[in-house]
Amino acid sequence: MSKVVLITGGSSGIGKSIGEYLVERAFKVYGTSRNPEKYPDSKFPILQLDVKTIETIQETIKAIVEKEGRIDVLINNAGAGITGAIEELPEAEIKANFDTNFFGPINVIKAVLPQMRKQHSGLIINITSIAGYMGLPYRGIYSASKGALELITEAFRMELKDFNIKMTNIAPGDFATNIAAGRYHAPLLESSPYKKPYGDTLDLMNTHVDSGSNPIMMAQAVLKVINTKNPKVHYKVGAFMQKFSIVLKRILPDKVYEKMLMKHYKL
Repeated sequence: MSKVVLITGGSSGIGKSIGEYLVERAFKVYGTSRNPEKYPDSKFPILQLDVKTIETIQETIKAIVEKEGRIDVLINNAGAGITGAIEELPEAEIKANFDTNFFGPINVIKAVLPQMRKQHSGLIINITSIAGYMGLPYRGIYSASKGALELITEAFRMELKDFNIKMTNIAPGDFATNIAAGRYHAPLLESSPYKKPYGDTLDLMNTHVDSGSNPIMMAQAVLKVINTKNPKVHYKVGAFMQKFSIVLKRILPDKVYEKMLMKHYKL
């Protein structure tokens, strides 16, 4: 029996790559988008879902279960970037980012759990970020929202152990996707005390994305996790130095690691 996979944010970028990769391997894949009509040529169905709107989450999961009878794998991939000096970020944008990157995945998980408990099986993969392991300058809110999702997964895993429902995180580094286009950028204000360091950091971030790894690496990692009987708590996928930066954070004194980050960002 083909496993039924639901991927939030499956219309582009990493989500699209994962979906196409799994379809080619005989999985039944459903992706989601806030505007599915924009993707008529998708290789798998794209359903309407906004992770910030509980009604759309419930309706989409209900539709999949009515058609397929089950949901075997949920991949919480929908997310949003945000950049800017924390002092200058509007509170509404900060809350909106957490609504998408943290509360949204939790709401999707809550909606799918009753069905997975009924099946007495299921796998939930939360796509987080290597940025979630450290507070990055001018990406602090993004780091915080992804880091929060990493931690909530640790708690969820223990709460779900009696129901044969597995959960894990996959944290990507920089990948060549269109994420920068959908990111909220605090404007570069001429009068801002952060104008030069923020502008320089923004250019560096965009360069990293443009020269990032092929998203197929994430798809391969997802398939490996799906085929793993007992997934680990955390996985990291990306360039060696990006993954190694997490190791350095664990072993270096805080101030030494902070200086290393500041040198990298030329601050």
